[in-house]
Amino acid sequence: MRLEAPLPPEALAAIREPFLKAGGAVLDAPLLQPLGLLLDLAGEGLRERLFGVQGEGGPESCLRPDFTIPAMRAHIASAAPCGRYFYEGNAFRVAPPGSSRAEEFLQIGLEAFEAGEAWRADAEMAAMAWRAASAGGRTDLTLVLGDVGLFSAFIHAVGIADPLAGRLKRAFASPRRLQAELAAALGDAVSVPRGDSRLAAVLSGLSEDAAVGVLEEIWALSGIVPVGGREPREIVHRLAGRAALPGAPRLSANQAGLIQAYLAIADRPQAALAQIADLASSADLAGALAAWGQRLDALAQAGAPPEAMSFSAAFSRAFGYYDGALFEVRSAALDEDQPLAAGGRYDGLPAQLGARLETGAVGCMVRPGRAWAGAGS
Repeated sequence: MRLEAPLPPEALAAIREPFLKAGGAVLDAPLLQPLGLLLDLAGEGLRERLFGVQGEGGPESCLRPDFTIPAMRAHIASAAPCGRYFYEGNAFRVAPPGSSRAEEFLQIGLEAFEAGEAWRADAEMAAMAWRAASAGGRTDLTLVLGDVGLFSAFIHAVGIADPLAGRLKRAFASPRRLQAELAAALGDAVSVPRGDSRLAAVLSGLSEDAAVGVLEEIWALSGIVPVGGREPREIVHRLAGRAALPGAPRLSANQAGLIQAYLAIADRPQAALAQIADLASSADLAGALAAWGQRLDALAQAGAPPEAMSFSAAFSRAFGYYDGALFEVRSAALDEDQPLAAGGRYDGLPAQLGARLETGAVGCMVRPGRAWAGAGS
């Protein structure tokens, strides 16, 4: 496992300071996390990035890849009506093939479960991420904004109803899956996206018992030992759910064109939001756009420079539980998939854990090893 180079203490202290000023109970998240639960909540696309740990009986575990879900679980267990949690510790993710990236790295962050206007809390978190990343000394930073909820409002504004709207919302976190939906409507050739596999399509055409038998035979022939605590029948259900069934509703060419135009929007925030408003109009969309005006004002007041901000309508994150505003602080010296700091809103996550909270849920984290200017690229 490749380790991250240590930071000078003074650099680490400067990066940490914005989080300490924000307050919060110190979270001591367990190093081992339930593998199956993380895959359920964050999405199967995360599986290849996890360090699984084989246990003797009981559910399988993995080294913690992040702190958001552990913070949420700790808050639910506390039964407190609201709370915010500060954390600092190492996280673990398998590096992409051919990459020399660190696989054990330091994260500092804050997760907040509090009542109040969502736009205000979102702006606080994004400004905190900006200040922490800037404290590392880099001078080439940008703050990229996006919104999963705005995409959801847009597809309803252009007349797309469930179940197709639900499928598009789920696909938003996976650009290749979303492009496949658009290509099917527009008649373009498209490769099978990872996650919407040919295996899923084949199994969906069989009876459940036959599909389970095929899956078990593939495992036996390949010498595969399944991980994550899932039974073959459960995996068959999931794969069949992902397959595009012949009778499933499809986008019209007009709807697909509108979505393509939406996803292509990337500009200074006010200009981007104006372009989105020009594409579609509805009361729901107007409300979402008005909230962004408030976020931008609050961000400017918190010290995030407007000239460094951009809004990308297609911006999403691989963690499937985000459902609102998103943000990342990026450096021109690093690839786009190596943000210095990131976060967003995930109001729907508590319900996925069986909890009913009267508060919102939003958080952010910084990677000090990336933020520090002395780390290079």
